[in-house]
Amino acid sequence: MHLIITDGWLAKSRAVHLSGTKMVLAFVAASLALMLMAAGLYHWVFLKGAREGWPVIGSVVRLMVQDEFEQRDRFMRENIDAMAKRLGQMQARMLQVEALSERVSGLAGVNPNDLKLAGGRGGALVEGRPLTLEELQATLNDLEQLTGERTDLLTVMESRLLDQRLKTMMIPTQQPLPGHGVGSRFGWRIDPFTGRQALHTGLDFQGGIGTPILAAAGGVVVTAELHPAYGNMVEVDHGNNLVTRYAHSSKLLVKKGDLVKRGQRLALVGTTGRSTGPHLHFEVLVQGVPQDPHKFLAAARGNEQLAAASH
Repeated sequence: MHLIITDGWLAKSRAVHLSGTKMVLAFVAASLALMLMAAGLYHWVFLKGAREGWPVIGSVVRLMVQDEFEQRDRFMRENIDAMAKRLGQMQARMLQVEALSERVSGLAGVNPNDLKLAGGRGGALVEGRPLTLEELQATLNDLEQLTGERTDLLTVMESRLLDQRLKTMMIPTQQPLPGHGVGSRFGWRIDPFTGRQALHTGLDFQGGIGTPILAAAGGVVVTAELHPAYGNMVEVDHGNNLVTRYAHSSKLLVKKGDLVKRGQRLALVGTTGRSTGPHLHFEVLVQGVPQDPHKFLAAARGNEQLAAASH
């Protein structure tokens, strides 16, 4: 495109050549300038009208502010409703935890009332009128306190159950010679050496020489020595004045002061001491008085059968 510009005063003319690219750039520049001018004018008029309270501008501003507040309130309401729904689910689960803790507390021998736990709280969140933020915060505080109380209760129950398990582990219920039959039982019998009636203070388990002898429960070895009557003998103290004795072994595998666990090897079957053949003489003593070991071993089998039946 050619443009001829003529100046009448100076009696001169000038030719300008505009290519297509230059025309497009000029059009874009002019459009941007007009848009900036329009935006600046609109902004100036809008702010001035809002400050001075022009009728039309003031109404528009109020509508915009009101709409913004409504959107903000709607967003907060949706968030509060979602939090309230989630809180209701948490409270429902807390009810399940409370019911479970009450059942387990009976097994652990713990009375929840002894821990001064607050009762009558929790429960599912019933939807009615919308909750306020203050009510939601108060409910969350109650739930946090209840959670702390249940945590304390479960901690105490865990400790009690652990104590019970430790006590069970310290009771001689493990077969000292698994898979081997019993010869002489606890009670009065004819002594094989004197031919007279005498009290047999333990159980005799038949086994070949070298068969491992296992600890009937965990404890501390208090005796590991050669005895004139019992031969190579091991005694394990399980606490609470409860001791088990393993006699006539061919070899001792532990020494005095050793800590042993249930099922650990203590010695090997032999025929040392006052014995007529290879076997294990097993005793259980409470406060130094011999008890029938069969009662302890039978109690273990009864518990296993009861557990199997419950499953």
